[in-house]
Amino acid sequence: MTGHDGRPGIGIVSDVVLQRHRLQVAAGKFGLEVSFSGGPDRLMDYPGFPDAALWLVTLEDEADHPALFEHLLEHTDAPVLFGMDQAPKPGTKDYVRWERRLLNKLEKQLGHLEKLDSANDIEELEVHARPSPEAPQLPQWITPAAPGSVAEEIWVLGASLGGPAAVKTFLDHLPAGLPVGFVYAQHIDDNFTGVLTRVLGRHAHYQLKRAEEGYKVRNGDVVLMPVEQEWSFADDGSLTATGKPWPGPYGPSIDQVLLNVADHFREHCHAILFSGMGNDGAIAAPLLKKRGSRIWVQDSASCGNSSMPESVAATGCASFCGTPDQLAGELIKTIENHCLLKGRQKRDSA
Repeated sequence: MTGHDGRPGIGIVSDVVLQRHRLQVAAGKFGLEVSFSGGPDRLMDYPGFPDAALWLVTLEDEADHPALFEHLLEHTDAPVLFGMDQAPKPGTKDYVRWERRLLNKLEKQLGHLEKLDSANDIEELEVHARPSPEAPQLPQWITPAAPGSVAEEIWVLGASLGGPAAVKTFLDHLPAGLPVGFVYAQHIDDNFTGVLTRVLGRHAHYQLKRAEEGYKVRNGDVVLMPVEQEWSFADDGSLTATGKPWPGPYGPSIDQVLLNVADHFREHCHAILFSGMGNDGAIAAPLLKKRGSRIWVQDSASCGNSSMPESVAATGCASFCGTPDQLAGELIKTIENHCLLKGRQKRDSA
């Protein structure tokens, strides 16, 4: 069974109302439609049998419902997953890990859910991409970064489904010369990396480039993390491939990118989580916040899929939420305030 947009529909059976609710919310985050959600008795009495590509069954005590398993086997050939853990409180690390265990179980049966849309997401961006609007002028209080200078401040741009268009809009609203470098972690099928590079590479001021061994991120760079293997930073700040795959189901792992960048740049590493499915980033972002990093998220209304930024925001670590152009404006203001503060400190110490 598939929903109206071609995505699989699933059935949820639980004798705990809160568990049903949280399973349904999590399924929605992964882009799945729920064709049935109810207790065992409701399913047994249901007129006809709901059509679903997969069934999630969580019972407090399976012995209380002896006829349910036989009823499912009699009426469906779809996979039936029993014994999903009870969902912890949302916004906690345990909840994020619970969601990921659920996603892993779902994808073992249904395939990589995010990849169902990766091709359309990127190809539509290429077809409908418009020329970049005229970027704003660099504020007078910001000293332009010297061409080719190594970046001291790094912002990680994390994105998934719907992310490329949001990131392009964000970059379109930044002036040239900002003293900042970007590391871009985009969940994407490796076959579409070339298209993504072409589309974002049309930008007048911020050039998308692939990570290269030994390269140091420059001001004005947007360095794209490769899909196929994990990258980190050497002691001198240069990029280096680890030779091992990214942890987790998707490459690059946004959580791991955040941790790897922050390990070198410390409090000079910040992050913006854009549109995306799932909850990648929700474990690492609070850790960075504790180290002094800024964590921002795209607002739900402007997202193609708001699950990822909402998951990060639910942890309480996000200090700003806005549309892609508002995020750009906040970054300009933040850098301007930092430059004004540094100038004031120099004058006071003179």
